[in-house]
Amino acid sequence: MSSLLTNMSAMSALQSLSATQKSLQTTQNQISSGLRVANASDNAAYWSISTTMKSDTSALTAVSDALNLGSSTLGTATSALNSTLTILQKMKADLVTAQTPGVDKTQVQSDISAQQQSLVSVLSSASFNGVNLLDGSQGSAGGTSVSFVSSFARDSAGNTTLGTINLDISASGAQLAGTSGILATAISGGISSGVAGTGSAAAQNFAAGSIMAFDISSATSTDLTNIQAGIESAIKEVTAAGAKLGATQTNINTQSTFVSSLNDAITSGVGSLVDADMNVASTRLQALQTQQQLGIQSLSIANQNAQLILKLFGA
Repeated sequence: MSSLLTNMSAMSALQSLSATQKSLQTTQNQISSGLRVANASDNAAYWSISTTMKSDTSALTAVSDALNLGSSTLGTATSALNSTLTILQKMKADLVTAQTPGVDKTQVQSDISAQQQSLVSVLSSASFNGVNLLDGSQGSAGGTSVSFVSSFARDSAGNTTLGTINLDISASGAQLAGTSGILATAISGGISSGVAGTGSAAAQNFAAGSIMAFDISSATSTDLTNIQAGIESAIKEVTAAGAKLGATQTNINTQSTFVSSLNDAITSGVGSLVDADMNVASTRLQALQTQQQLGIQSLSIANQNAQLILKLFGA
């Protein structure tokens, strides 16, 4: 049946062309954005999952930055600690020299004083981004520990938690300077027990003894022996503190590598959910462009059917 009012062929061709153009627009959007799921309307479930996981990767990136910052902070402290050991070893050598018969202790003290000033300088400048792990100015509970952000996790219920790596920076851990630090307390006991008479000149020189402040100018042989024992004790304690810092830094570096790998894995997983396959999209684009051209031709042919009716009237 031929009708002037209703052209079924044209209507069918138009519907097919509209569907093709809609698919073509979707494919073009995928190619331009690189995403198969760009909005919730594309796939609500995948869009929701990918949005959550993308926020987690941002948090993991922040954790990675925090770990790098922590590693740098520990590296600065370790460098200062190594310098401290070098200075203590020089002091030890000076004390051995001071116990040699005929040596002027005042002259030896001049070199020790220079080492003490270097020690103060090293420990006061062992700071990275305002954080000094060796002087007792950092940490919780009176400066006994400090925490580094190490992980970010989300459980099945959607709850998130931050993990930390803790470092003991107390006087028995890594704290060197300060009134309760290793270097302030290492020789005070030895000095007190080695000085004869609390009112003597030597007792006054070594009162509140500290490796960063002692003076051997008027020290007795017993005093020198006790001070040397204190230096030995300090070297042992500083070495232990170095091992603690080194172990923590290794832990942080290992965690940093894991967080980086985890971030890559999550990013890859999100990509598999929402990224467009460009090979498939480009092939589909060509096919849809061909369908569009054929649809236009089909609609054109359908519209020409009305012209055939005129010929029936001899037009």
